[in-house]
Amino acid sequence: MSSSSQPKFEENDELETAVDQAISACGGDLRATIRALTVANEYLESEVGELMKAVSRAYARGRFSSYSG
Repeated sequence: MSSSSQPKFEENDELETAVDQAISACGGDLRATIRALTVANEYLESEVGELMKAVSRAYARGRFSSYSG
């Protein structure tokens, strides 16, 4: 086994652990797990939208300079 494939297995293990924890937190009910994850995702998308608006306002007010590469 090559060393470059090792991190992928670790990421898979972490992902599988997170999946198991989410299902367990919902009492083993897969529909409830999907529902909870969908609600959490919608909340995070809303937060990202609000942060993007805040950054845009700050940029417009000159608080950030543009990246010149």
